[in-house]
Amino acid sequence: MFLAKITDFREKNLSEKENLTKKRQKQRNVLSIFIKKPVNYLVNHKISPNLLSYGGFLCSLLASIFLGFGFLSGGIIISWLPPFFIFFAGAFDIFDGAVARKLDRDNPSGAFLDSNLDRISDASIILGLTYGKLLNYTAAYILLFTTLMISYTRARAENEGVNMKGIGLMERADRIIIFIFALSIEGWFIQIYLWNNENYTNLFFTVFIVIYFVLLVITLLHRIIHTFQKLQKDKI
Repeated sequence: MFLAKITDFREKNLSEKENLTKKRQKQRNVLSIFIKKPVNYLVNHKISPNLLSYGGFLCSLLASIFLGFGFLSGGIIISWLPPFFIFFAGAFDIFDGAVARKLDRDNPSGAFLDSNLDRISDASIILGLTYGKLLNYTAAYILLFTTLMISYTRARAENEGVNMKGIGLMERADRIIIFIFALSIEGWFIQIYLWNNENYTNLFFTVFIVIYFVLLVITLLHRIIHTFQKLQKDKI
């Protein structure tokens, strides 16, 4: 009976790992279609992964500054700057990992640098949204806490030997893409209201943040439950 349970656990564990690997590989295959040429260009010109990490960090800082100074409501041209720089921050974040793997320089020190810069970037964007009055302080605190907890649970779980690749609905790349679309739509709403000489109440962005927060909580709970169950099963 005991041996049967161990066998079932191992088979289920292997099945989960295979599914996660397939999911991750499928995502990389789709992504590689779009980034193959830029990555080859970066590799050929000897652009280091760490330099790309710093580039993404710089783009995030610029986006946060533009958000803080109200560029979304500053006119049709400059309203595109915050989502534009967030897009490039996300692109750099993708390129640094791809270039590192291409150059066989995917090492712990680079991963550590990239992870910390990502956390600072996430925090700076939220601060920019707060200073630009798109978020109140309570919402910003909750959003910052939840975002950092999602990253922390993954880091802590992987430190315990749990594979967290593909776990959670809202990974960082997903969060960046959603934010780009949300800020772009918000910018358009603001411009439409300004053209009509009407006051805009940030209704769209408020609703978006509520939905976004719910998705973050689902992701956080998913990672916590997944990790706890894996660690409990490892005791068998």
